[in-house]
Amino acid sequence: MKKLLGVLLAVVMSWPVGATVLNNVEVKGEIQTIASDVHHNNVDPLVADPYNSGASGRVLAGLSAELVEDVTANLMFQYAHAWGDNVSNEGKSVQDYWDNVKLVNANVVLHNLFCAFDLTVGRQFYGDEDSAVMYIGPNHYNAEWNGYVNSIDAAKLVYSDDVKTFTMIAGTINDMNAWSRDMQDVLPLMDIKYNLYGADFRMNVTDNLTAQVYGYDIVAHGEDVDPDEDQHSGFYGAKVGMNVEAVRASVEYARNFGGHRLVKEHHDTGYMVKADVAADIEKVTARGTFLYAKSGNEEGEFWAMGNYTPGLLVGHLIGGDGIWDYSNNGVRLFNVGVDFKPFEKWVFSLDGYTFQSRTGHATTYEADLTAKYNHNEYVQLFAGFGYAKYTKNEKYGTEYSRDNRNDPDNFKGQIGMLIKF
Repeated sequence: MKKLLGVLLAVVMSWPVGATVLNNVEVKGEIQTIASDVHHNNVDPLVADPYNSGASGRVLAGLSAELVEDVTANLMFQYAHAWGDNVSNEGKSVQDYWDNVKLVNANVVLHNLFCAFDLTVGRQFYGDEDSAVMYIGPNHYNAEWNGYVNSIDAAKLVYSDDVKTFTMIAGTINDMNAWSRDMQDVLPLMDIKYNLYGADFRMNVTDNLTAQVYGYDIVAHGEDVDPDEDQHSGFYGAKVGMNVEAVRASVEYARNFGGHRLVKEHHDTGYMVKADVAADIEKVTARGTFLYAKSGNEEGEFWAMGNYTPGLLVGHLIGGDGIWDYSNNGVRLFNVGVDFKPFEKWVFSLDGYTFQSRTGHATTYEADLTAKYNHNEYVQLFAGFGYAKYTKNEKYGTEYSRDNRNDPDNFKGQIGMLIKF
């Protein structure tokens, strides 16, 4: 805390004498609290351990201010904790809490650069939260990873008009170790950083048709980087969306690449196909999703940096870490759901899922019921109950069941509050 106060004092002392007071200062942030309880009829740690039973909270708070004309500064801190974590009778000191505060945004935005561009330089979030391939930032409604927020130190250049938006980004991903959960106990000990370079182009082809193409390259560097591993790895893809009156649909296709040069694919490389459709009928919205990801061997595994976590149980594990793999053989996912809005502030959702290997084996069935209450435009309460029925298979076999006559089951209930300001 003393270091932060010293930095702030130095900034104030070095501020130009003639500088004007900050204009259009805006407080931004959110508070998300989630409590969950999970029952496992399963003793396989790969299945049971990642689920959370307990309560956790996450606070994002910061400022956005106009420094001078066409220049905006953004600053945001994060505090996250699990309830009851290392709490003694005397509580914690201020320093103990301050040690858990992290800086997740610190950037400046130059607007109307060359009368055409917006340039963001510094620590920032990036991407669409519901994307299956690219998102860096805070998640929501996820009890297992409520405290998980990463960011990227980057320069982002955006050109946008009424028809098209073109984005280029280059930077270093922060907390990549947390993103790569499978290696989070190993990577912190290694000297490896990950640079990301990418481009995204979106266009309104017509009033009802949109198109998007993108590509991202990730380059690892540091003393512990294996020179025999790929110097370049990433993914590229395209997405087409349609919105006609009350019907919305989209199809997305993405592929991995990797090698010692930028444009190279391994034999039997991984890829993903995702299709979504939704239709509004008065107070009811019917939805459907199909996702297919190719895997089956080390080179054929599709991976990305998305945040699409379908359902309350299985999808939080196979989707949340960006690696679409189920039963060591890719994934084939079907989802049918319905949203019902009986009252102005209430939304109820019922979803059914099947998770399979890409060849259609090792099926897990999941059913979820969720509810959201919008107290106002800033405050939302939410709750959900999910049940997953695992099939007997190589990964979730009968040897992991307490009763060999039954397949392993999971039950999960969660309740939470989200405040945005």
